[in-house]
Amino acid sequence: MATPNEDLQHIRNLMERSATFVSLSGLSGVGAGTCALIGCALTFYRLDSFGIDYFDGKPNYYSYSLLYQLAIIALITFVCAFGIAAFFTIRKSKNLGVPLWSSTTKHLAEAMLIPLVAGGVMSIILTSNNLFYLVAPCMLIFYGLALVSASKYTHRELFWLGIFDLVLGLVSAWFVGYGLLFWGIGFGILHIIYGVLMYLKYH
Repeated sequence: MATPNEDLQHIRNLMERSATFVSLSGLSGVGAGTCALIGCALTFYRLDSFGIDYFDGKPNYYSYSLLYQLAIIALITFVCAFGIAAFFTIRKSKNLGVPLWSSTTKHLAEAMLIPLVAGGVMSIILTSNNLFYLVAPCMLIFYGLALVSASKYTHRELFWLGIFDLVLGLVSAWFVGYGLLFWGIGFGILHIIYGVLMYLKYH
């Protein structure tokens, strides 16, 4: 027979689960980060195949053919990263026995949506004006803001990942011409580190 203290602890755990999105898996971060690093490697490869030395510090002309290929790489990277993150999140939700979609999940999605949409639109505007060197900083900054905004509905560690990505985006905007490198660090390496720490702490 459960003691009053055990009953109170059980109620407290249920309340915390209902108010916090606990299905976020550390493996999602590792998978998404790995996809980002692969996407970066493919991008560097395609730039090199077009005779572009990304680190030469010179402004480069990106042909429509190259832009199309880079867009395809970006799309595939996003789909793979999102798919892997969704797979591990759904699996953890089932293992924990909690619903994947709830009022908390809705609030988390809403918190992330505005910064992400704004960042996506801004990235398109920058690309259309040939300001390619600002796209990576823009994505990091708005993504960081989205994570900070969403962190109040899930684990606190997401807040710090957002802060690191935000700061990295601002630093990237200062060191013009190295955006892709910072993008790989922010979306790749930081996600993997975050995912490993989350897995060790909450698995």
